[in-house]
Amino acid sequence: MTRIIVVVLAALLGAAAMFFALAQKEPPPDMAALEKQFEESLTGATLVGNFTMGESAALREEKYAIEKVSKVKDGLWLFQARIQYGKRDVTVPLPLPVQWAGDTPVITLTDMTIPGLGTYTARVMFYRGQYAGTWSGKGGGGHLFGRIVKESAPAAAPR
Repeated sequence: MTRIIVVVLAALLGAAAMFFALAQKEPPPDMAALEKQFEESLTGATLVGNFTMGESAALREEKYAIEKVSKVKDGLWLFQARIQYGKRDVTVPLPLPVQWAGDTPVITLTDMTIPGLGTYTARVMFYRGQYAGTWSGKGGGGHLFGRIVKESAPAAAPR
């Protein structure tokens, strides 16, 4: 009887060990590589897309020309950007909080005043050449989404 109990306990422990080995999460992503990819994907790029306002399904065009993105410190990135939407067109340096959801960067600004534009709250994620998120400000809020378009390098002059 004791032998049966020992065999059963050994089998249970073996099964538990296999379960825990299989249930282990993937290793954490290489943050240095992800941050480099984020910086390179947005530097010299233009975010081209649309946004909504309130309950309206009407899409309005938006464009953010990003000259440069650089990490200031953990959780804070500097975006040198030209923001165009509606009748507004301003170029500003934007220190923006960026958090990571696994391998996905998410801008997370809350009640931030952007010179020449107003005070906004937004959550915007970037993934595989696209962006999407929500925004709100004094005049309302809505959704935004679009593509990350990299500027093409100028063609070499013929010799």
